[in-house]
Amino acid sequence: MMALGMFLFAAVDAQAKFLTDSLHAVQIVWFRQLGLLLGVLPLLVWHGPSVLRTSRPGLQIARGACAAGSSVLFIIAITHVPLADAVAITFVAPFIVTLMAALLLGEPVGLRRWSAVVIGFLATLIVIRPGMGVVHPAAALLIVAAALFAVRQIIGRTVSGGDRTVTTVAYTALVSTFLATLPLPFIWKWPSLGPELIILCTLALMAAAAEFCVIKSLELAQAVAVAPVHYTLLIWSTFWGYLVFAELPDAWTISGSLIIIGTGFYTLHRERVAIRRT
Repeated sequence: MMALGMFLFAAVDAQAKFLTDSLHAVQIVWFRQLGLLLGVLPLLVWHGPSVLRTSRPGLQIARGACAAGSSVLFIIAITHVPLADAVAITFVAPFIVTLMAALLLGEPVGLRRWSAVVIGFLATLIVIRPGMGVVHPAAALLIVAAALFAVRQIIGRTVSGGDRTVTTVAYTALVSTFLATLPLPFIWKWPSLGPELIILCTLALMAAAAEFCVIKSLELAQAVAVAPVHYTLLIWSTFWGYLVFAELPDAWTISGSLIIIGTGFYTLHRERVAIRRT
């Protein structure tokens, strides 16, 4: 289920990149978040209004805002950055989560995991190659998007003690869709009745299906068990990037990505060890 979700999310990103030539990034995000909302609506129908009962409404709203912000920045960035490169850069998010968990939540992080964080950041620099003029400056937006995604994850950990997963997912979908709706009157452009409208509809439906797959995978197994499958996103992003845009990552991007994935697997391994000990 997680692998299928990653395949679909990569397809959604490819469609979003294709649409950036003619539509505003916020409008594309609105359709994408609308798809995520459609994926959550069955949960709202199934569980009823009680699903919106939360002990931390402020944090839940902040999490939705982070989801909207990271999506907008990502889509703006992929206008200029190849899809596989963009995904590789966003893989820095798990290391930011580790850093913030230690500083904000007081979670114990040993020397090994700190080393993985440092190596992961250095590998990200290999992909970006700052100062060399190889990767577009829009790559900086991807770092901010990854940081917002990390904040979203940290908030998710914080509220998990008092709120159900379905509540967190519902608030994220509702808040992010609402925020993406606010600027629509100022940037809206009616999509053409041909390819644009079809792609927007398939983008929304695939986003809904991908969200459902990820939620279902987390219901069937622990997060640390399915999290490594998230890295298949790079494979599918490379596939869609080549198929649609004739983009292929260079040797630097591949090398940096392999290091990031390796350190990511190690970080997940250390989390498994910590869970077993507790």
